[in-house]
Amino acid sequence: MTTETVTTSIDHVLEETRHFAPDPAFRERAHIKSREEYERLYRESVEQPEAFWARMAEELAWFKKWDRVLNDDTPPFYKWFEGGKINASYNCLDRHLDTWRKNKAAIIWEGEPYGERRMVTYRELQRQVCKFANVLKNLGVKPGDRVAIYLPMIPELAVAMLACARIGAVHSIIFGGFSVNALIDRINDAEATVVVTADGGYRRGEIVELKKAVDEALLKCPTVRNVVTVERTKKPVSMVHGRDLLWSELMDTVSDVCPAEELDSEHPLYILYTSGSTGKPKGILHSTAGYLLGTYLTSKYVFDLREEDTYWCTADIGWVTGHSYIIYGILSNGATTVMYEGAPNFPTPDQFWQICERYSVNVFYTAPTAIRAFSKWGEGWPARNDLSSLRLLGTVGEPINPEAWMWYYQHIGQQNCPIVDTWWQTETGAIMITTLPGVMEMKPGSAGLPFFGVQPRIVDEEGNEVPEGQSGLLVITHPWPSMLRTLYGDPERFKEVYWSKFEKQGWYFTGDGAYKDKDGYYMIIGRIDDVINVSGHRLGTMEVESALVSHPIVSEAAVVGYPHEIKGQGICAFVSVPVGTTPKEEDKEKLREHVAKEIGAIAKPDQIRFTDALPKTRSGKIMRRLLRDIAEGRDATGDTSTLEDFTVLARLREEQET
Repeated sequence: MTTETVTTSIDHVLEETRHFAPDPAFRERAHIKSREEYERLYRESVEQPEAFWARMAEELAWFKKWDRVLNDDTPPFYKWFEGGKINASYNCLDRHLDTWRKNKAAIIWEGEPYGERRMVTYRELQRQVCKFANVLKNLGVKPGDRVAIYLPMIPELAVAMLACARIGAVHSIIFGGFSVNALIDRINDAEATVVVTADGGYRRGEIVELKKAVDEALLKCPTVRNVVTVERTKKPVSMVHGRDLLWSELMDTVSDVCPAEELDSEHPLYILYTSGSTGKPKGILHSTAGYLLGTYLTSKYVFDLREEDTYWCTADIGWVTGHSYIIYGILSNGATTVMYEGAPNFPTPDQFWQICERYSVNVFYTAPTAIRAFSKWGEGWPARNDLSSLRLLGTVGEPINPEAWMWYYQHIGQQNCPIVDTWWQTETGAIMITTLPGVMEMKPGSAGLPFFGVQPRIVDEEGNEVPEGQSGLLVITHPWPSMLRTLYGDPERFKEVYWSKFEKQGWYFTGDGAYKDKDGYYMIIGRIDDVINVSGHRLGTMEVESALVSHPIVSEAAVVGYPHEIKGQGICAFVSVPVGTTPKEEDKEKLREHVAKEIGAIAKPDQIRFTDALPKTRSGKIMRRLLRDIAEGRDATGDTSTLEDFTVLARLREEQET
């Protein structure tokens, strides 16, 4: 994210009028039961923030209470709960062991090869975490040391990160789909001393050779002393004598008792790297107490967690969604969390729905991109499975277009489940804007209202608040507990990227565009750099994409800008259609006219390119940067290491040349 590319506000062009009232039966059982109750708590959280957060923090387990709730003496380097002593691993595990939850399932895991399943109770998970914490200590890992974790979605990933948290080591989880170069950058920037990996992981029936990638990366990573390898696939891998060790052998030699370290509230918990189109990755640093409180409270209230719930977030733990809403937020609440190793459509397109039926999943949290893919495959796949256990649905990762929202509501929730559309970022640590279930009316495509303590504002380039219904830049005007503390090793870049644009006001610049409607609901338009300047009108790509997807022949769309000699920028739309459908040349003009009807003639795509697939990361996000390269006739630039299927790019280029 940069501040240089923003020049004017975005023109808001798409209107959505549908809305759905909360179900009275859901509301009756919800943690927060009315809009009035939400507004009372929210008002307290912004008018008396220190008293509010102190009361909320009482729900966590502390070794020593804090002396000061918020230290704002040196903004933007805010500190929360100074003087307190706490441990995230203890809060996720040990505090449940004196309750009936000790024998409750903490993790239900399913591997991609059919039939591989494990259920880990809170008691067993705590023992495994203590053992691996002792392994790390025996390897010389001390509080503050960095440990890189490069694992597939297996229970050992949860064990490794919680073991780091237990002894005060800082974990840096590197997504299992990243390339060797991405590994080198992240390991070296964090100066990790230990890498935890596996011989491999499974993805669409193939083995992803993780250890091999680590071996290659470590030729350029001088700080790493040891590599611990989980035997996931049992495929032979090379082992460097004195450096490389097997997880199973190490775990057999240590005690399952390891008291949790009493850590300062601001002790760093983890580094998570976010990458842009160019430049080195940014190491987002989150500390312990504030982050834990943010994820704990949002998990409790946004997902309305209940003791009997089986909860499933489909993200990979290599992304922040997995950190916050598979592990820390969910386990600190004592809930049961599902982990799945594989892809949503392998071996069949109803893999997710089979898992929902198998484990009677109650709360399901996934990405809009995945929802659009499900709709493309057709409603017949979810209809094969019993989804009656679902009581709440969520979306995360990017704005959801209204038609995808409606498909999710109708075909997955059977019009019985509230949908919580959540806006937040790696940097914010926890959910910031959402539709609280049972409390607020739902509006397709609208994130909703701010969570407790979150004070957003929509402003123009000078920081002036824009009128209701007008789009602008989304900023957060006051600190919140789960906020990032800095960029690891680069405090100046931290100030430049997030705080310099509105330095005078002291606001956090999110990099997103948004508008607020007459009911105070926030609609996130998307990244400011996902904006096309057409004849002086700045159009958010999400709105054009939403208009395209509202047409029955479109299942998914991605819109990018390209140089246009008359308009400055033209609109190029990459469009995929439902499985079994063959688009015709005349459909392009139909879609152009449809966009004109939905938005206006200014938004009509100059080019429409039909494609069988779009380039996506393994987390499901469309890589629009690569589509811009194709639209402009350039070779792909920047990091492509997260791309799931490299053949998609080749096919798009072939289509361009024909």
